[in-house]
Amino acid sequence: MNGGFLVSKIKQLSDRIFERILARHGIDAFNGAQGRILYVLWQEDGVPIKTISEKCGLAITSLTTMLERMEKQGLIRRVQSDDDKRKTLLYLTEIAKSLRDEAEIVSRQMNDVFYKGFNSDEIEQFEAYLDRVRNNLEEWRET
Repeated sequence: MNGGFLVSKIKQLSDRIFERILARHGIDAFNGAQGRILYVLWQEDGVPIKTISEKCGLAITSLTTMLERMEKQGLIRRVQSDDDKRKTLLYLTEIAKSLRDEAEIVSRQMNDVFYKGFNSDEIEQFEAYLDRVRNNLEEWRET
């Protein structure tokens, strides 16, 4: 079985293609990894760093450096929570909010690349399998 190898290879290739599509659209305000963070914040602004870590699958140590860079780029702001002073909440800046439409175009193009030749039933089944693998990995990680 070589599912793990295929998933790794798919991730590697998709990251490269995503960067190329960003470049074709003249989007240089963020890279692919930063795009995942922005995506989470476009869904829900003002979330703790831990939430970003969980949803993006990035270790908090790796995330800290990325967030510092994104803050310097003017994409996010970090604000201490009023409820819990130990928590830092992440908010989008107006710059990041203005990039959402362009990012969605890039995301649709990535989906077109991913699912070329797939019908809707195949896409649904494929994503269900991937979700099962993700669940298996998350359950194992917690043991």
